[in-house]
Amino acid sequence: MSRKTEFAQSWWAQRWIRVLERFGWSARLNRGRSYARHGNVLDVDIQPGLVRARVQGSRNKPYRVEIGLKPLSRADWSRVIGLLRRKAIYGARLLSGEMPRDIEEIFASAEVSLFPKSGDELIMSCTCPDWASPCKHVAAVYYVLGSEFDRDPFLLFQLRGKSREQLMAALRGQRLERPPQARAPKVSSEPLEDHIADYWEAGDELEDITIRVTPPPVPQAILKRLGPIPLHDLPEEWHGDLARMYEVVSNDALAFVNAGRTSGPTAPQNGSNGS
Repeated sequence: MSRKTEFAQSWWAQRWIRVLERFGWSARLNRGRSYARHGNVLDVDIQPGLVRARVQGSRNKPYRVEIGLKPLSRADWSRVIGLLRRKAIYGARLLSGEMPRDIEEIFASAEVSLFPKSGDELIMSCTCPDWASPCKHVAAVYYVLGSEFDRDPFLLFQLRGKSREQLMAALRGQRLERPPQARAPKVSSEPLEDHIADYWEAGDELEDITIRVTPPPVPQAILKRLGPIPLHDLPEEWHGDLARMYEVVSNDALAFVNAGRTSGPTAPQNGSNGS
C-alpha cells in the first residue's frame, strides 16, 4: 500500500511524487520539500504542457518558475480516449474526482505515458541565481503539484494537453463546440420616481431565479490569482491568515445554505477566530 505524505493523499498524487523522487534529485527535492511545507510557493498555474509558479525565496521579489512537459499529440489522445471509452466506469470515476486505478496501463496500451518517464522529459527554469537543475524553488513546485493533483486529477490531463471539458466531451463522443453567443434581451426602463414605494420589493421575475452555493473548484482562487499583497510591513503569515478567513467564510456560507437557517453565519470551528 502506498505511503501517504503531506503533499499526496491519493494514489495518483503519490505516484507523481514517487516518479520525481526516482530521478536522482534527492538533495534538491529535500530542500524544495521544506520550501513547499512552509508555504513559499505562492501560486501555481497549470496549462497544457506548462506549469507556471511563483516561489518566495531569500529575496523580496518572488522567483518565477516554469516546468514544461510535452503534451500528448492529437493522435496519442485519440488512442487513449478510444481505450477509455470502452468502459463507462472510467468516465464515472473521473467525474467523481477519482483517477481509475489502471489508468497507467491504459496509457501504456496507447504507447504513451501519463507521468514523465525521466527527468529529461521535463524542461525546468527559474529566475533564481542557482545554477543547479532542478533548484529548490522548482523542487518546491513539484511537491505542491502533488497537492494540486490530489485535489483535482483532471489537472494531470490538463498538463498533458486535455482539459476536463475536452476529456469528458470526448468520452461521451461529443465535440466540444463553442456555445453561440446569446443576444442580450432588451430591458425596458421606467422612471425611478414611479417606483419609490416598491423599490426594495422583489418582483415576480425573481421567483424563477435559483441561487446555488457550492464550494469553489479552486480554493482561495482570488488570493492565488492576485498573489501576495504588496505591503511590506505585513508579517509573512498574514497571507495564510487571509486564506484561512476565506475558508471560514466559505464553510459558513455552505453550512448556512445546507441547514436552511435564516440567522447569521456560524461561529468558526477548531479554535479559529477568522483573523
